[in-house]
Amino acid sequence: MTSPAPRNPTVDPYKILQIIRNVDGTITRLVKFPDTPASSDLGLPTPVLSKDIHINQSKSTWVRIFLPRHVLDNPSSSKLPLIVFFHGGGFILSSPSSTMFHDFCVNLAKEVPAVIASVKYRLAPEHRLPAAYDDSMEALNWIRTSDDDWLREYADISNCYLIGISAGGNIAYIAGLRAAAEVDKLEPLKIRGLILQQPFFGGSERTPSEVRLENDAAFPVCATDLMWELSLPVGADRDHEYCNPTASGGSELLNKIRSLEWRVLVTGWDGDQLIDRQMELVKMLEDKGVQVVGHFGVGGYHGVDVMESSKTKPFLMVVKIFICS
Repeated sequence: MTSPAPRNPTVDPYKILQIIRNVDGTITRLVKFPDTPASSDLGLPTPVLSKDIHINQSKSTWVRIFLPRHVLDNPSSSKLPLIVFFHGGGFILSSPSSTMFHDFCVNLAKEVPAVIASVKYRLAPEHRLPAAYDDSMEALNWIRTSDDDWLREYADISNCYLIGISAGGNIAYIAGLRAAAEVDKLEPLKIRGLILQQPFFGGSERTPSEVRLENDAAFPVCATDLMWELSLPVGADRDHEYCNPTASGGSELLNKIRSLEWRVLVTGWDGDQLIDRQMELVKMLEDKGVQVVGHFGVGGYHGVDVMESSKTKPFLMVVKIFICS
């Protein structure tokens, strides 16, 4: 680790993230990500169907379920693994309907194949952490008791994986810790592993990769600083357990994950300022005796597996091998 580094005053993180901070603690989101509506229309030539279902209307949380179409043509086939997906956006942006995450889930459902449940959690700063983690656990409990026909007929909820990209990878990790503590209460839902795709973690001191990529044009360190400032509980520092999973030696719940024999996949690219954090996480999990696989590439950037189709399919093959092995 290196010493803390100040923000670069020549880079405006609000401009990069396209947000305005309001006096009441909320933000105005200037960027409008392209959205894709869910569609379960059998008359359309889509290989994967999708639909939205409310989880908690008072919180405006919901889930988008993706179902590979071929299971309707072969109803006698075995049930598919269930993958619960958490989208990225630094805890402050995006949703399951954002086209880049919708398309990613379509490809994930098709390639594994699997039933996907993509969770709409509450965003910060209007709902600071742990709101997103609370919503993730409510989603798992909703899945456990849901009478939705797609989940009941086609998803094997005893073969469940949590996956997330960026902030979603952070959520998948914390949700995994919480789920491990409540594993008996989640029956018949059984989690088999966590897939953390370029997970979003931080800390009070800069890592070498953060220093090296401090002024990265697409994802500078000042942007991550602002995301954490808007997301963490008021008064929390960057070594809070929500941000820094290796602080104080890591969570005691990792012992539970080890005893449950869950497997963990952590992926990243060395063109992403967060790679040192991700590699530190792998090292800590190894030291704890958790079954972990680190899969790191050369080049790339934060979010490349979602943003570039040439990188998406190889990543999905890594996921497929991890789930099916």
